[in-house]
Amino acid sequence: MKSKVTLKEIVATKIIYALLLACYYWMWARRDWHDYYETIQNTVVVFTIVFFLLRAGRIRKYSKEEKDELAIHNLLRADSIGLKVMTAATIVIAFACAVGAVSGTAAGYALVGMVFALAVIRFMIFCIMDSKGV
Repeated sequence: MKSKVTLKEIVATKIIYALLLACYYWMWARRDWHDYYETIQNTVVVFTIVFFLLRAGRIRKYSKEEKDELAIHNLLRADSIGLKVMTAATIVIAFACAVGAVSGTAAGYALVGMVFALAVIRFMIFCIMDSKGV
């Protein structure tokens, strides 16, 4: 890949990181076992290793390139919005656990799902802000 690394690409890969986190949480939190789970686990581990190696090269290349200041500013604003969304969601999940409406395992899945949703929301907000040049 000889193309220039953009900040949009860096932000988009955070979605894959969040998806990997959800896969690993599922592997740790499940209470049953089927024979095909081992195949899924091995596939996820191999994908994680290969993905991290490929991303390391792209991130190293990005660190050597000239930065887009407006895109960095837009990313900081998108992160600020994402922090507010995640804080509100965490409070709702914690309150649901406190009143007994949600079990611990379900709360864990809700938090991991919220991290994934936040990665997608962050990417969409960043793309909208970056395309409008706000």
